[in-house]
Amino acid sequence: MQMSIVVLIISILLFFVLFFGIGFILNMLLRMSWIMAIIYPIIAIFIVDKVRFIEYITNSKIAFQDLGQKLGSLATADVLILLSGLAGAIAAGVTIKMLRKNGYQMF
Repeated sequence: MQMSIVVLIISILLFFVLFFGIGFILNMLLRMSWIMAIIYPIIAIFIVDKVRFIEYITNSKIAFQDLGQKLGSLATADVLILLSGLAGAIAAGVTIKMLRKNGYQMF
């Protein structure tokens, strides 16, 4: 299925803003600047793969093989969208670091 360029751009912006916002709030509440950047790969795996989390422990060989196949079969647009979410999570960490450096103690 083809994705139009407008849908791609909107999806990239939405993922960036979504994970920037979630990361910013988590950084404020937990006072850990990079928490969302660390958690994001796990979230991306849940988005891509339909295997239950417990299967990575109980049936790890098949679960990781399935994950590898799913990641290998992602379209370029899907990879761009997921990378924009990671960029949003990293941008939230950088923003929090800059705010703390400039003296904003609540962050």
